[in-house]
Amino acid sequence: MASTPCPCGRTQPARPLAWADCCGRYLDAPSFAQSLPAPDAESLMRSRYSAFVRGDTAYLRATWHVSTCPEVVLADAGTRWLGLTVRAHRVIDADHAEVEFIARYRAGGVGLESGRAVRLHERSRFVRESDRWYYVDGDAL
Repeated sequence: MASTPCPCGRTQPARPLAWADCCGRYLDAPSFAQSLPAPDAESLMRSRYSAFVRGDTAYLRATWHVSTCPEVVLADAGTRWLGLTVRAHRVIDADHAEVEFIARYRAGGVGLESGRAVRLHERSRFVRESDRWYYVDGDAL
């Protein structure tokens, strides 16, 4: 997995970054406390997308700000993530930022959305505390 392209789609300059050189740096640590902190809100958002792809709910919970994190964070194993496009990364100040993105996936599970392609367009808010960025919340666009 280390040399495969990262699911977040980040490139440098025009080639996809490998998992180990991208989101793997944040997700592959033995524990969140031992993980490398994402350097900015966009990197955290990309790593959270990769965590959804991998079904890593522990990482999603650890990177969700305590003020808005739900008690249970679920990832549907049947969901197939199709791609991520970052539209904008806006630094508000040293400890606040927003990231606008579009995540595409094919819904798994049962019910009305099962098997349907979904496009999630969101402007997310992030806060930095103790040198770590956290997802706070977002607005669907």
